[in-house]
Amino acid sequence: MVSIIVPVFNAEKYIIATVKMVLAQTFTDWELILVDDCSTDESIRRINEFLAKIPVEEQDKVHIIRMDKNSGAARARNAGLEKARGQYLAFLDSDDIWLADKLEKQLDFINKTKAAFTCTAYEFGDKEAQGTGKIVSVPPVLTYRKALSRTTIFTSTTLFDLTKIDKKLLKMPDVKSEDTATWWQILRNGYTAYGLNEVTTIYRRPPNSLSANKLAAVKRIWYLYRNVEKLTFLDSVYNFALWAIRATLRRI
Repeated sequence: MVSIIVPVFNAEKYIIATVKMVLAQTFTDWELILVDDCSTDESIRRINEFLAKIPVEEQDKVHIIRMDKNSGAARARNAGLEKARGQYLAFLDSDDIWLADKLEKQLDFINKTKAAFTCTAYEFGDKEAQGTGKIVSVPPVLTYRKALSRTTIFTSTTLFDLTKIDKKLLKMPDVKSEDTATWWQILRNGYTAYGLNEVTTIYRRPPNSLSANKLAAVKRIWYLYRNVEKLTFLDSVYNFALWAIRATLRRI
């Protein structure tokens, strides 16, 4: 079984489409864990109304966890991680899109490679999640040192085999860019990420506030180098330069 963890915070615009998308997966042995991070909109009401209209056997595969207070995506995912019962674990953000055969293809890949940690290529989408044709490829393998200079692992493309990797390594730290910090945490502990260079996911990315987002990304990645990974200044500069070049090329 695949446990799919989705943080939900004021996601009423997308969340029903997200649930339908999981229901439409060609691989059907999954549980969907929706973690409500104290939404103030109609997200949970819409989820409950939708679930009431689908067959009971499908309702039983969807679980809602409610956080006591708004704590951010990292803690929401960690709460879902504690409840996950599947052999495999996938993260999915509420506004991203999975192609219908995403789980089927990636499970076939993870079984063939015998990997603990896999990711796939993805495509940038517009605000309507329509593909823009801009695709981010992933290398066949990604080690810790290689991963430091590139952020090609996208959260909604990851899949883990929990019989091969301890859940504690998937627990996300409470820092900005918590997902990148988690991938580095896993790889630093001796694992290798295996990449399926095939698009399975569309990353919904509205075109607004790009300059502000770039500046924030720069600050986040530098913080991770210096304060989380504890890299030397020169090592940080080296990896940052390579990261900046790749990040720019990925977006133009």
